[in-house]
Amino acid sequence: MTMKSDLHKTQRVYRKIDELVDRPIADETILVPLKGKLVDMQKIFSLNPVAVFIWEKLDGNNDVAEICRLVTNDFEAEEKQIKKDVDAFVQELVEAELIVEVNV
Repeated sequence: MTMKSDLHKTQRVYRKIDELVDRPIADETILVPLKGKLVDMQKIFSLNPVAVFIWEKLDGNNDVAEICRLVTNDFEAEEKQIKKDVDAFVQELVEAELIVEVNV
């Protein structure tokens, strides 16, 4: 991947879809997408505390680079690993259609 495509990717801003419920259960948060009045059981996600932190930042205001910076400030891990993990998590949420890109 080129530096230019990396930069473009980190400048993207995402928000959660409206047809979704998130609920804390024990030490995790469960994401439950809805289709009409039904639950889409194929796309239920269980989030650990770091994933919850990222999830909360996907509010349509923070770009991926800012989310990486916030994770780096709040959690102990190498910046390179955080960027890789945040990118992978965001991509997984996009593919599951739980977040959408916001045109800013």
